Amino acid sequence: MRSGNICLLRVGAVALIWIGGLAPMQSAAQVSGVGAEKPAGAGSTIVHSMFGGQIFGFDIDQNGTEGVLSEAQDISGGNVLAAVETFDQVSGKILKVVTKTQTKDDFLTLGVVGSSVGLVEREHVMGIFVTKRIYEVLNPLSSNKFTAMWTPPLTAKDIVLGVSRAQGTPTTAVLYFENSGNNFDTFVFGSNVGANTFEPAVDLTDPTFTSSNFPQVAYDSVTNQAVVASSNSEVGGPPPQIALVDLTTGAVEQFTGLPGPPPYRQGSINGLAVDSEDGIACTTTELDFRVEFYDLKTQSGFSVVLPKANGQLQSGSDVEFDPVHKLFFVAQSVSSTGTGSSIQVYNTSGKLVESLNGFNFSNASNVVFTHIALNPNNRSGYVDGPDAGVTDIQRFTY
Repeated sequence: MRSGNICLLRVGAVALIWIGGLAPMQSAAQVSGVGAEKPAGAGSTIVHSMFGGQIFGFDIDQNGTEGVLSEAQDISGGNVLAAVETFDQVSGKILKVVTKTQTKDDFLTLGVVGSSVGLVEREHVMGIFVTKRIYEVLNPLSSNKFTAMWTPPLTAKDIVLGVSRAQGTPTTAVLYFENSGNNFDTFVFGSNVGANTFEPAVDLTDPTFTSSNFPQVAYDSVTNQAVVASSNSEVGGPPPQIALVDLTTGAVEQFTGLPGPPPYRQGSINGLAVDSEDGIACTTTELDFRVEFYDLKTQSGFSVVLPKANGQLQSGSDVEFDPVHKLFFVAQSVSSTGTGSSIQVYNTSGKLVESLNGFNFSNASNVVFTHIALNPNNRSGYVDGPDAGVTDIQRFTY
């Protein structure tokens, strides 16, 4: 699994991920050190999951004041305590338990999309089999309740790999794969989640985009294209492939990305974000601890080494974009500029603007990999941690 993707809780019909060994931390959410944040960097406001479970996806509303998360933990009888909760971005307080179950079902927050629309997946489980995948929306997120169903043309065996989280535009790019048949092909389609409308699905036939390579997806709102980046993750493998998919016509244009330095080359693609206004895509790669910047029109680019990085452990993961201040944010689990973890901030020219230090997040044991959620309106955001059990998220400013 790679950062920036919403990962699979279950592959096909059989449940593979065990949510075990997670003891409840507390019976209710607690808030730490509200209002004592540094001018820039990791803050002291922490959102704890309400029931102490591991967080399975979160996001914040860039046009509002709230966020949403899902959590789960094992309980007696082989069941799972699973819940979806909203929280206040400034104070970190849990505002509402939207839903709570104690069955075998679980929830996954796919993100906040469109205009303040929260999107959550529910996996309905009978025995060890996922028999149905249900998608519910909070529209708007501030309603603090499920308001409707999102009904994409997917079967119970089709698994969403990721959704673009470009807020403020009605269209969301959705990446999924058919976990059945002979080809296990990966597809992408556009959807207005709030209006529950869909564009036709487009098959990405190049095997580079197979789900086992954990392709990344973003959305270019100017060209109405899904941008999908993936790479064969073998050591010394070929350069990555980047597909530009017209969500109206279904036309696919593909180009080869930058090769990494020998002998290891670039490894897998860990993160992807797009600056639609300027037509720039930013990716992170695993083996060469680099960040790549691509001009999508000319299909050319350049790479930079993460600041002071000298090894694979200091590779970047999730990438997110602030369209107001024109900044790319790169999550770095093992910091090269401080202790613990960092977020490295670049402008669209590939220049390092600042290093936000003092975090603690890791993809080592996460089911859903590290995510940076931004609110450009007040120059703040949230990222996983600092608890190693992934039961909380931490606010930061920039």
